[in-house]
Amino acid sequence: MKATTKDLRLHTNEVLAATDRGETVVITYRGRCRAVLTRWQSPADEPAGEARNPAFGLWSDRNGDVAGEVRRIRQPREFQ
Repeated sequence: MKATTKDLRLHTNEVLAATDRGETVVITYRGRCRAVLTRWQSPADEPAGEARNPAFGLWSDRNGDVAGEVRRIRQPREFQ
């Protein structure tokens, strides 16, 4: 299927429905191919939840009040 950028803007639901049916949509702008839109297929081996983000649980090894530690860090410093 081919769609212009105007079609994409005005008829987004129809274009996405075409990708749901398995069609590949070629997006054109001023008659030239600019992009290809296909259905998203998530990899089966993609880790879920907390394992994806390396920053998740950054302070999990610390005992105590994390919110209090953040407040302490954000306090203005006093220079002498």
